[in-house]
Amino acid sequence: MTMSFGPRQLVLALDHAVSYARDDFLAGPSNAAALALVERWPDWPNRVMALVGPEGSGKSHLAAMWAEISGARVLAANLLSEETLPTALATGALVLEDLEPEGLDERALFHLINLAREEGAYVLITVRAPPSAFKVAIRDLGSRLRALPAVTLSAPDDTLLRLVMVKLAADRQIALDQGVVNYVANRIERSFAAARAAVLRLDEESMRMHRPVTRALAAELFREDAGA
Repeated sequence: MTMSFGPRQLVLALDHAVSYARDDFLAGPSNAAALALVERWPDWPNRVMALVGPEGSGKSHLAAMWAEISGARVLAANLLSEETLPTALATGALVLEDLEPEGLDERALFHLINLAREEGAYVLITVRAPPSAFKVAIRDLGSRLRALPAVTLSAPDDTLLRLVMVKLAADRQIALDQGVVNYVANRIERSFAAARAAVLRLDEESMRMHRPVTRALAAELFREDAGA
């Protein structure tokens, strides 16, 4: 990696471009079913489907891929309301991002699910926890959510975890050699969130210490995490 360090002492939190293109999606056993769902559209078992998985598991990437294929609009779930409902299905397809039980407009969601079925539209919901477990006041909405087909993204296997680390680093213009990847991967939780946090830590400490990202740096940062 080529780095240029000026006199600044603070590490600035900069946004890094993330590509949601199909070619940049890293497929593995943990997301195979979700990827198949996106790629088989419109041959879905239900007009409304849910992608369930933890933060950083690839739900938004898959949803963006489906939006590109289907022409779907994308709407943050916390913006769903009876005011936004009339235009939500304007293209016949909608991505409803980051659905959570807290602050949920139950009536709007209930009408959205019903409207999708009535109009033959498609809705893809991204959510961290299974919607069937949501505690809602509207009984009929609870029934709809319990019947909602969901595809779950699970924890990555070792190979995918390492590939994810390499991609996250590349997004930050960091080239991780295999030694660094293996060392860190063996010392973090096997999750996408942990991989993201590890790469961020390497990047920030590299900049702060004016050092390249090497196995030696990784050992200093992650040795304690392994209990060494």
